[in-house]
Amino acid sequence: MNDRLILASGSEIRAQLLQNAGLTFDVIIARIDEQAIRASLQAENATPRDIADTLAEMKARRVAAKHPDALVIGCDQILAHGQTILSKPKTPAEALTQLQSLRGQTHQLLSAAIIYGEGKPLWRHVGTVRLHMRDASDTYLEDYIARNWDSIRHAVGAYKLEEEGVRLFTRIDGDYFNVLGLPLLELLSYLTLRGTLSA
Repeated sequence: MNDRLILASGSEIRAQLLQNAGLTFDVIIARIDEQAIRASLQAENATPRDIADTLAEMKARRVAAKHPDALVIGCDQILAHGQTILSKPKTPAEALTQLQSLRGQTHQLLSAAIIYGEGKPLWRHVGTVRLHMRDASDTYLEDYIARNWDSIRHAVGAYKLEEEGVRLFTRIDGDYFNVLGLPLLELLSYLTLRGTLSA
């Protein structure tokens, strides 16, 4: 089978993960109002898992509507800290507030992926990772943000584990690919079973 694949995400790390796995695909960024959709879902008391899944599906469906011949991969990642959902920090001060709220505690990253094709969702998965953050000092957090702001402003929770952010943690329970925002192993398994990828 020779399915055309489209990644409906502007995430460089997701694209790199798929490229490293040997996939050929196009990138078409889905244009949806994530903040409005997330706020609406939160007002309806949707779980963080359902929010991640819904946003991934909406992104995939938006791109698939214009490319019905393709398999479209939609993705979303949610950081849940208790009942609170954190977004990408808009300022260094907001990044500090986020990190201060997470330190010394455990939070979850939920990475949703959906493959949309033939006018419907064909496959979906939400991977969950539990992260235990050490009780870092304010001084370290402030210096960390100053050194890494250009990168971490694109990351929920104001950290990237593939960079210096790994020093913020004492333990991570779950699949590292989910930390990076893509349940890669499950995605590859589906594409192999489907015949899109050679077995």
